Amino acid sequence: MFRTIRFDAVLVQAVIAGALSFAHLHDLAAAAGQDGWKAWAYPVSVDLLLVAAWRRMRTTADNRAAWVWFVIALTASLGANIATAGLLDLNDVPDWLRITVAGWPALAFLGGTLLAHAPTTPEAVPADSEPAPVPAVVPDPEPTPAPEISVDRVPDPAPELPPAPDPAPAVAVPPALLDHARKLADTHHATTGTRIDADTLRTRLGVPAPLANAISAQLA
Repeated sequence: MFRTIRFDAVLVQAVIAGALSFAHLHDLAAAAGQDGWKAWAYPVSVDLLLVAAWRRMRTTADNRAAWVWFVIALTASLGANIATAGLLDLNDVPDWLRITVAGWPALAFLGGTLLAHAPTTPEAVPADSEPAPVPAVVPDPEPTPAPEISVDRVPDPAPELPPAPDPAPAVAVPPALLDHARKLADTHHATTGTRIDADTLRTRLGVPAPLANAISAQLA
């Protein structure tokens, strides 16, 4: 069977806009001295960084770093579009623009690496998942009789237990750190629907396990 081809105006508009932005970035890179295949690699680098930052913003709760790289890539794309609109003489490109274009690959490599290796938010447990059935406790039909104690023989005294260790001193949590942790917990609950645990707090805040447990106890 033949599938019906549906005309999608939004997709056509996206393809046209992407092609124009691609061409502007190529023209600007070529004018800045990047000839041959290098001029074509610049628009690919800018667009890939833009897409990677956008995907990271949609898959993680703490997306401040993704927003920074999204703005950097968008500025590079928008700047190329404006520069090639007749405001800049492409036959006499200023030195600062040549330096910016030459340094872009290192900046794009850094941004792509940080976005690829940033920790992601753990997946939330579905709300409609049924809990595991609890096995029924079957009572003993016949209670076990208590052992008889002979009157003639006195039972040995129970051995003395060692004294209980002193309780661990409470970990002091700075108010600023507690406020920051509460914001992370609210964002985590709004994103996943579940309460943030101590391990996730320790990873997000970069603090030791005792301090993360103390913060989690105060957030409960």
